[in-house]
Amino acid sequence: METNPIPVVTVQTSPFDDQRPGTNGLRRKTAVFEGKKNYLQNYIQSVLSSIDLRDRQGCTMVVGSDGRYFSRAATEIIVQMAAANGIGRLVIGHNGLLSTPAVSCIIRKIKAIGGIILTASHNPGGPGGDFGVKFNVANGGPSPDTVMEKIAQVSRTLEEYAICPDLRIDLARLGRHDFDLENKFKPFRVEIVDSVELYLNLLRTIFDFNAIKSLLTGPEQLKIRIDAMNGVMGLYVRRIMCDELGAPANAAVNCVPMEDFGGRPPEPNLTYAAPLVDAMKGGDIGFGAAFDADGDRYMILGENGFFVNPSDSLAVMAANLSCIPYFRQLGLKGFARSMATSTALDSVAKALKVALYETPTGWRFFGNLMDSGRCSLCGEESFGTSSDHIREKDGLWSVLVWLSMMAARKQGVDEIVKDHWAKLGRNYFCRFDYEGVDPRAAFYLMRDLEGVITDKAFPSQKFAVGNTVYSVERADNFEYVDPVDGTVVRNQGLRIIFTDASRLVFRLSGSGGGAGATVRIYAESLERDPERQNRETQAVLGPPIVSISAMCEVRIKLCVCVCSVSQVVLGPPIVSISAMCEVRIKLCVCVCSVSQVVLGPPIVSISAMCEVRIKLCVCVFCIPGGAWSPHCQY
Repeated sequence: METNPIPVVTVQTSPFDDQRPGTNGLRRKTAVFEGKKNYLQNYIQSVLSSIDLRDRQGCTMVVGSDGRYFSRAATEIIVQMAAANGIGRLVIGHNGLLSTPAVSCIIRKIKAIGGIILTASHNPGGPGGDFGVKFNVANGGPSPDTVMEKIAQVSRTLEEYAICPDLRIDLARLGRHDFDLENKFKPFRVEIVDSVELYLNLLRTIFDFNAIKSLLTGPEQLKIRIDAMNGVMGLYVRRIMCDELGAPANAAVNCVPMEDFGGRPPEPNLTYAAPLVDAMKGGDIGFGAAFDADGDRYMILGENGFFVNPSDSLAVMAANLSCIPYFRQLGLKGFARSMATSTALDSVAKALKVALYETPTGWRFFGNLMDSGRCSLCGEESFGTSSDHIREKDGLWSVLVWLSMMAARKQGVDEIVKDHWAKLGRNYFCRFDYEGVDPRAAFYLMRDLEGVITDKAFPSQKFAVGNTVYSVERADNFEYVDPVDGTVVRNQGLRIIFTDASRLVFRLSGSGGGAGATVRIYAESLERDPERQNRETQAVLGPPIVSISAMCEVRIKLCVCVCSVSQVVLGPPIVSISAMCEVRIKLCVCVCSVSQVVLGPPIVSISAMCEVRIKLCVCVFCIPGGAWSPHCQY
């Protein structure tokens, strides 16, 4: 313990008007947190002040980061401010590192009042990248709307913050560190803990580690490759996959956490995990996975680079949970998915006769269902899946579920997925993102579109595309009534549902780094015929997307730069959006091609339509077989 009491200092400040957290906390460019005077301090004070003073005094909080640039400096500030604001104990990962699932695990294990996670998820790191601060509450999950609003209210009127600027902590030194503070009766304690141990102990209670280890080390050893993308997951991959489960050291790649993630966005998709995709295409590796920076999102690949769509992954997991000891013991309570996620999970719920909940986007909505005992498994289309063992998405847990399925079924990834399709149908699914849209323009776009689809005459409309006719069954603006507390959440996305179970969804994203709005378009079509379940996604979803071209009178200006690696799968939505516009401006088109461009003619053909008010800039790159734009913000 320090011999001289450390002073508590009150610093005068001015409020910021942009510190209302979103779905994933407060995300901004790193330069904003690092360069704007008191920007980080103001937000941390707002978070701490949102906790009732009686609850805050002497309580325990957890702090961790994904290792991105500015995390160490921010962790030191959080320690200094937590001490000054009456927090009794902080539990911090070794070197400040903890995955988001591990933070949730530790909060629940030690009954902490909450936790602060320094992450911007899949967003780029480094001085020119993004930074984020996320506050998880006592159940281990993201802040509910009430807490986010309280943080925002405090931030708008904040005039001072409390800090102990002389307090220093060595994040590399494991163990307890006590500090005597001025005018405090009890010492302030910081515990630097092993980043992996508590989380690993939890996983041991869920899975049959012996079965997974036999799969990875037995006579018919499954060759795997796991890409940690130079985020925090490198610690967990090496410790759990290699040391605990026996995978060879060379199966784990990019496992050294780096402040800039090695110069690439830590986003587990076909574009940014391309080296993993290429390695899998060789055919001698049977299972591949990649994680984002903080370990809550994942991607699954099978032999020859077989890509598992995140919505399919969720559904296949749900259908095979009997492979997991945890679920054999506790049974299935129900499933949940975000509204934008494909309805593949619904078919599993129906087959297993368990409840299915459709929620808005945001993991906090699943927390209520799990806390009330209604839900065992949940997921979103943005590569996030988990169960009620914690209250966060959990990438490594998802990987272990897949390995458990492979061990139990003695099948490869593609065989498991195709068997699932044959039994319950394949839900072709893809998502398109239009980023950096002016927020006001995005608002008017969605408002005008809602006006079209909620017209009384709309459900009776039919749209012909080639030889196919799409009949609208219903359309609405999704509204969620929480079955636990009755809370109503409105305006969560526009849905168009056709009679053949095809769906189109339009949604404004609530996350990102603050650089404009993101308009997301989702398309889905169910195919029950096994003979038609191996077609390209764009061949299936092109027609229903084009079918919306006659629906809308949306005011939008398109500035499109399209590049093709070998084939562009995002052509249909761009063309259909273009055709939707009752617009009056110039359509700016720059078409670049590496091998073939399929969008030039249709885009140019609508160039006479233009003249309006929104600028929607899109640069699309696509890899064959994938349906994800590299600019998608999951």
